[in-house]
Formats: sequence, C-alpha cells, structure tokens
Amino acid sequence: MSGIYIHIPFCKSRCYYCDFYSCTDVSAIDRYVDVLKTEINDRKNYLDLPVETIYFGGGTPSLLSAKHVTEIIELINNNFDVVQNPEITFEANPDDLTTRYLKELARTPVNRLSVGIQSLDSYFLKLMNRRHTENQALTCIEQAQRFGFDNISIDIIYGIPWLTTKELLTTLQKIGSLRIQHLSAYHITYEENTVFYTLRNKGYITPISDDESYGQYMSIVEWSTKNNFIHYEISNFGKLGRFSKHNSNYWKQMPYLGVGAAAHSFNIASRRWNVENLHEYLKYKECKGNIYKEEHLTKVDRFNELLLTSLRTSWGVDIEKIRTEFGHERANIIHSIAERYEKSGYITIEQNTAILTDKGFFISDKIISEMFSD
Repeated sequence: MSGIYIHIPFCKSRCYYCDFYSCTDVSAIDRYVDVLKTEINDRKNYLDLPVETIYFGGGTPSLLSAKHVTEIIELINNNFDVVQNPEITFEANPDDLTTRYLKELARTPVNRLSVGIQSLDSYFLKLMNRRHTENQALTCIEQAQRFGFDNISIDIIYGIPWLTTKELLTTLQKIGSLRIQHLSAYHITYEENTVFYTLRNKGYITPISDDESYGQYMSIVEWSTKNNFIHYEISNFGKLGRFSKHNSNYWKQMPYLGVGAAAHSFNIASRRWNVENLHEYLKYKECKGNIYKEEHLTKVDRFNELLLTSLRTSWGVDIEKIRTEFGHERANIIHSIAERYEKSGYITIEQNTAILTDKGFFISDKIISEMFSD
C-alpha cells in the first residue's frame, strides 16, 4: 500500500518551537490550492501501489475551507487507485474547529482528526505562542465527537521549560476524560530559526534537565498503559486498531507521494523534496513542475533508513531481513550491538528481532546512530 501527504504551509501565527515550513500570508490559499491540484494531476504516475492513506499536514490545514478539502480528495480519487474507505487524516488547530467548521468538515470524506492541543495549561499555551485556550481545546474535541468523528488523535508537547511532571500529569488527566483514540507526545526541541532557539541562546529560557525529561516521558508511558493505549512508536500511543496507518506506513518504508511546498516523496529507490518556499512553489506552472530535487538511495542509505524507521516502532528491526538484504557481516554487527543493549534493558531480542524497550525509546538516537553504517 502507499500514501499521499498534502502539505498546507499556512499559519495565522508562528509557534515559538516550530521549525516546519510555514508562512503567515494566508491570502495566497486559493492560489496555492490551484497549484496543488495541478501537481496532483502531474504526479499521478508516481505511485505503483494502491493508496491507503491521505494525510493533510502543515502548517495549519484547518485554514482550508471544507470545499478545498473535498476538491483535493476528489482529485486524488480521480487520479490514483485509492482503496475503499482510506484513512484520511486532517490536522487542525483547536481554535479553527468551531461548530460551523466541524459541521462542514463532517460532510467531507475526512475520517480522522489530528488536533494540535500541545498543552491544557494556559501558562504553557501562552509560552509556546499557541492561539487557542484550554477551553477551546476541550470543547472542540467534544464537538468533533458529536459530529461523528470517532478517530481522533491529540498532540501534546513535554519537556517545555519550567513544565513539571505534576503539571504534565494534570494535562494527561484532562485528556483521559475525552475518549480519544490516539495520542502523540513530542519532547520540545530547540531548532534553529525558532523563537525558543533564540531565547535559549540568550539565556532567557533554560531546557529542563535530562532526569526531568526522562521522568516526564515515563509518566506519559505509564499513563498510556493505564488508559489502554499501546506505545507502538517512540512518540505515538494508540488504542488497539487505531494506530495511525499513514505514519505506520512511513515507518514500514512504504512508498508515499508528498505534494505542496516542502513536501517529501519516497518510492523505495529515491527521495524527492519540493521547494521550501511558497512563492517559488506558486511558480509551478512556469517551471513546468520542476520544483523538486531528488536523490537516489544507495545500499547504505537504504540500510540506515531501515534502522531509523524500524527501530522507532514496537515492531523493531528484523535481523534476518538485514542478513538477507545487506549481508551476514552487517546482521552480525547489529545483533552484537542489540545483545549489549539487551543486558542493560534498552532492547529486547524476540525471534531474531531487535525491539527497543520504553527505556530504550528514550535514548533511541544514541542506539540507532551506533548501528548506522557509514
């Protein structure tokens, strides 16, 4: 199976932690959607497999009109072999999910919402420059359920400066009453060209300690277990049968097409990425569609990608698959490293598959980089 990702780069304002490509010139939305449709038409031969998932990400997809959303999905259906009842995910900000907007969105084929709540504490919402309030966040979830959305994911952020584990648990307790099906929890990062990066470098904010970060992470893991969520990927927790199919396919190295400014595509043999500039993307027709760069993946690239994606998940990496595709020497090295981390409780080896434990997920970057081939 394959997937299609649609990047909507518009935001009313920039969150202080965000380094995803976005812009605040919302006046260009109609022009952008027109170009997006042209790209969808032009890329119809990129995928060989049926499309199982469609994902609207951003930016802020909830700045699109319901009419835009329907037109884009219908165009995908007309150009690609889409399975019956595909998973169609739509990222949204709580303040956009008004009663009127939800009513209109419920009439589209969208069947999964991913809502960027980030926190249910007013102080930390303001600290991150989020537009919504705690009440808007809680209300939009309840209203979405009333309009028939029964597959809802919430994003939260932990590790925020001055956030305590007790305050994080208060947010989780409130989330527990919302009857959602999925939770994504991301540790705050300090990326270049973000406000948080500048504030940290000037000494105005201080990252929390590693011990506090680990404590918050384990609090989320423990909360998810108590509330019948399965920790199936480093940052993702889902009820049984409600994992994100789209993101799971990324981690299983399934092909996908990305359309829109800054969108990435992958077809096993190569990667493409579109220009990360709205105004350059809007010149799509003038450039005759040449708005992307491409790299063909070497055997080393494919090996490292397999590790990076597989070890992020509760399915782990199949050492026999490594042996078959990349040779005995590489498989033996991975097995040796996995055994070493198994002794300290960071990895389990089951049926020749190396799987990170919850403890191992927290230091996954270190483990995976040690296994990489150069």
